Amino acid sequence: MTDLDPFTDLLDFPMYVVTAEAGGERSGCLVGFGSQCSIRPARFVVWLSRVNHTYRVAEHAERLTVHLLRRDQDRLARLFGGETGDRTDKFADIPWHRGPGGSVILDEAPAWFVGRVESRIDGGDHVGFLLAPEAAENLEEAAGNLEGEPPPLLSLNDALGITPGHPVN
Repeated sequence: MTDLDPFTDLLDFPMYVVTAEAGGERSGCLVGFGSQCSIRPARFVVWLSRVNHTYRVAEHAERLTVHLLRRDQDRLARLFGGETGDRTDKFADIPWHRGPGGSVILDEAPAWFVGRVESRIDGGDHVGFLLAPEAAENLEEAAGNLEGEPPPLLSLNDALGITPGHPVN
């Protein structure tokens, strides 16, 4: 099997916080694998690790919320990337609200979208969740904070120092 590191070491992917709710249980995690995968119809796929608490909730969720974070939102990145929902209620001390279909939306995220889960794709140690967007918001734009350049967003290189809250595969 060929290692992808020589290729992927040059990339600096955006990072996302993905939240899920099912059966009265909320969860969320920091995700490095995700991308728009279709323009018409609009579709986005996020990949969740099978060992992650959020994956176990998302398995039963009808919708997921995908959030962008600014580079300066280290506290949220560490909470969702460095803690596990198996031991920590990540939503206890942060502002959030319900969105479409009972989705969980982080109030501090500068942009987010809620997507209906259309299918799940086996990708090995991660499962892809193909999402059909139902609602999206860019709070930076709505607040008039976009004066030419969008804010620097959290990326893989920004998150390298966060020790995962769940075991690494």
